Order: sequence, then C-alpha cells, then structure tokens
Amino acid sequence: MAALIAGSVRVDRYRRQALTAGLVAAVIFVILAVAPYVLDPSITSSWIKLFYLITLATMWNLLAGYAGMVSVGQQAYIGLGAYGLFVFNDLGFDPYSSALIASVVVGIIAFPLSFVAFRLRGGYFAIGTWVIAEAARQVIIRFDNLGAGRGRSISNYTEDPIFRNLFTYWLALLILVLALAGTFYLLRSRMGVALQSIRDNEVAARAIGVNVSRTKRIVFVIAASGASLAGSVICLQAIGVASPSQIFSVSYSAFMIFMVLIGGIGTIEGPILGAVIYYVMDLYFSQLGLWYLVVLGLLAIVVTLFLPKGIWGELSHRFNISVFPVGHRIVSASSRPRSQTDQLLINEEK
Repeated sequence: MAALIAGSVRVDRYRRQALTAGLVAAVIFVILAVAPYVLDPSITSSWIKLFYLITLATMWNLLAGYAGMVSVGQQAYIGLGAYGLFVFNDLGFDPYSSALIASVVVGIIAFPLSFVAFRLRGGYFAIGTWVIAEAARQVIIRFDNLGAGRGRSISNYTEDPIFRNLFTYWLALLILVLALAGTFYLLRSRMGVALQSIRDNEVAARAIGVNVSRTKRIVFVIAASGASLAGSVICLQAIGVASPSQIFSVSYSAFMIFMVLIGGIGTIEGPILGAVIYYVMDLYFSQLGLWYLVVLGLLAIVVTLFLPKGIWGELSHRFNISVFPVGHRIVSASSRPRSQTDQLLINEEK
C-alpha cells in the first residue's frame, strides 16, 4: 500500500521555475553590470545604496524570517566591516580587497559572539544583539589609529573619482549577487528546510533530529559577513566614516526591519521589494526631515495592520506566485507524462 502511494505522488521542488528565475536574474545582473557604460554616473552611483539596502534586508530576513532570530544589532557587523576595511587598507591592501578580507574576519568574530547571543531567547536575544553592537562600538573608539571617537577616511584611496565610483558600484553589485544567490540556494538545500522548521517550532525541529544550534550559528555567521560587506560598501561610497556613532547606529537595524516587514518576511522577494520602496521614499522624501520618519512609521503600521504578510507576502498568498521558489509540493505522478528529462530529475531527487 505504501509503495502504491509512493508511486502515485512525487515531490516537486519547482526545478524549472528555479532555473528560469536564475537565468532571468543572471540577465538582469549582466545588464546592471554594464549599465555604467550606458547611463550617467550620477544615476548608477545612486544605485549603490539600493544594492547594499537589498543586501542588508536579505541578510536580516535570513536571520529573522527563516531562522527565527530577531536581531536589532546587525549594525555591529556593518561597523566592524567598515573599520575592518581601514585595518587591512592600512596594512597595504587595496580598499576593495580589504572589504572582502574584512568580511571573512567579521564572520570569524561572529562565531564566538554567537555563543553569547544564543544563550538568550526572544526579546532578550534582540536586546542582547543591540548590547553586542554597543560593545563593539566601545571597543573601536579605543583605538587612535581608527580615529578613536572621531571619523576616519580611507588612507590609500587615490583612484580617479570616476573609476572609484565604478569599482564601488561593481563591488556593491557583486555583494548583492552573492547575497541573493547564496540565500536562494541555501534555502533550497536541506539546511533551508531545517531553518524553516526551526522558525516554526524550534522544539519540534530539535525533536526530529535538526541540529538547531549548528544551523542557527551558520546563518548567524553568514548574516554577519553579509552585513560586513554592506558596511564596507557604505564606507567606500562615503570614502570613510563620519563617526563611530553613525556607522554603528541602530537606525540601520530599524531600516532593515522596516524593509523586510513591508516587503514580506520569510520570502526572498519581500526584502527586495521593501528595499526598493524604502530607497524610492528616501530618494524623494528624505528632505522632509522628521516628517519623513513619521511617514515611514505610518506606512509600517498600515502594512502591519492590513497586510500582515507584507506586500509581496500577500500577493504571493492570494495569487500563488513566486519568483524565487524555495518550497516543495506534492503532486500526482500521473498529472502529466514524464519525459526522459523529468524521469532523471525525479531519480536525482530520490
């Protein structure tokens, strides 16, 4: 009987949709990569902010939306990424290589910090990550070569402004590609299933054999490295850091939460949409001062009340659409004829 049931259904992982999404995304990223040769530099340089906003939102969504870790201290790794760039740049590395090296070092630093953070749960975890961020800032301001409590500019950064913006643009785009592609393939792996089970019920996930601590720690380190790369891009675009308080500001976490919530937590597309909405609002309405923050707050409240799944989450739920499918579904094995390619895919999944 079990064999009969197993033969009548199969697990569909949306392989064709995933392949199509990957190809379309690759074409879009290639177009974005050559855009500086076609468009005015003032246009493409402003996209750098959009790229790192999407990266930050994606990393926070990976933490909270899939691993259930609501952090308000991701600014710790943004600041460490920026100051790590200074450290390796002073050692003789170019700024772009320094950004990549710093992200690896920040990931290594995040590993032992996870043992501290994981001793906390729920709201205590959120506050604990904020405390870690403040502690990181206090450590940084003790070093005179990092500017102490003052700002700091990049020392070995002599490229022509046009090439400087171009290389920063490409680095920001590369980081965005890594963040989205890495998240997509991570969530389509077994670890992605484990993450979603942890988010839904950590106790139940542990009971069925999921190594909860290891899985969450891997995501914690990945999110820290991603935030570090975004922090390096912020530093490169501004050619330095205005002050430790600015780069370690909790407002970065607030904006990450805003982007993910209005876009749709627990989806890949939601943070992208939320980041685009925030970017457009910041571009055209930031001159309103405090009223701009009021509008952001009101928008977040309205979306939370009437669209609890977020804008993309509601669209996906109502119309059953997904640009980056990461789930599974059980379908009838006889729902359509199997081609030779389909049979090979089914055997591979088994």
